[in-house]
Parts: sequence; structure tokens; C-alpha cells
Amino acid sequence: MRVLIGCEFSGVVRRAFTERGHDAWSCDLLPAADGSNRHIQGDVRDILNDGWDLLAVMHPPCTRLCRSGRRWMSGPGKWTQPKSLPRGRTLADMRAEFEEGVALFTACWNAPVERVAIENPEMNDLAKDRMPADLPRPQMVQPFWFGDPAYKATGMYLRGLPPLLPTDMLQEPERGSDEWKQWCAIHRAPPGPNRWAIRSTTFAGHAAAMAQQWGDLDGLTQDQRELHGAAA
Repeated sequence: MRVLIGCEFSGVVRRAFTERGHDAWSCDLLPAADGSNRHIQGDVRDILNDGWDLLAVMHPPCTRLCRSGRRWMSGPGKWTQPKSLPRGRTLADMRAEFEEGVALFTACWNAPVERVAIENPEMNDLAKDRMPADLPRPQMVQPFWFGDPAYKATGMYLRGLPPLLPTDMLQEPERGSDEWKQWCAIHRAPPGPNRWAIRSTTFAGHAAAMAQQWGDLDGLTQDQRELHGAAA
């Protein structure tokens, strides 16, 4: 299977697919962190028509599409002046970043690829107004479903793919305990130049589940297909 991992420079998801024998490539504006020659540095939209079987877009810019960023873009109603803006930014800046986020998301969703998965948080109302009519609600997954002791609610918008099934469900720690605080490390990351990279982490267990369940989809037995269908 020819697999394109868009908006990924870490190589975590790409490696998970290549380890299972797939012809997998990553693409990002940044160079590959692991120095791989299976990475295309550039805009993923430039290569969407290159005959991929599966497209997984892992970290498209979502700051202006997600619910947490809504307060910076509008006050009451739609596109009215917000009460405040990030330091040094204008409402025009917010709108431009929003339009770019919408353009990238919709281009990937509408790509001529049979199977598409796009990671994005649940969207705010302004973003939902601009999304394709066939966009479903996202499947929300957590790293601890796949053996990684962490909280990071991750939305996966799926077309032509079944929802992911948990592979190694961990028992959640007691709320407020030291272990619970460790699981919340991503959300508790302090402001700084690397916070975006920390918050965009794809855990190895999640990547492995995608590669196993989506990469081997054609080889599923009927019982497995029915199990996936039940999970949907």
C-alpha cells in the first residue's frame, strides 16, 4: 500500500507503516527529524494527486479551527471583534490563519485518495460552517488506549476507514495523583517555543494501531470487519 503521512516531520507514523512493509512517505514543511530519505519537504497539497492508497494527515494547523481558539476570532455572533487578541496580532491575522487552516483541511479531505484520516480537535462553529457536507464527527482516541500512559484527546476524521480499536487499554490513574499528573504532562506543558511540538506528539502505540488496523484492512477476516463495524 502507498501511504502518505501529511504534516509529519517526526517520522513516528511513517516508520510504523514502513515496518509493516508499506511504501510509506511523510511530508511536512520542516525536514525529517530522523533524516529519512522517505520524507518530502514541502506542502502536502502539492502531492495529493500522486496515486496514494491511504492519506493520514497528522498535525495540520488547527489553532484557529479548534474550540479552544474560538475566543481569539470572534465575540458574539460570527466574526465580530473579539474582546481580546494575542499580543501583537490583529483580527485580520486570525482570519488569514483560519482561512489557511480551512483550505488545508478541506484539500486533504477532498483528495483523490480512497482512505483518509485527518487528526484535528473537535472544531469550533466557525470552522464547522466551512467544512464539507460529508465530514463526520471525529473519533476521539487517547494514548492510553494503545499502551502509552498519557492523556491527549485526539480527534480522527475518517473517510473510507473504520474507527480504531483499542490495542492495549491501560487502567487510568486516580485523579489528582502523581501518576495522573504525569499522564497530563502534555496539557501541563509550560508556554515556550517548543510547546507546539510537545502538544503535537503522536505516540508510538497510536501510530502502531493505525499501521496495523488500517494498513492491513484489505486482509481482515469477515469477523474482524464486523467487529470494526460494531465499533463504529
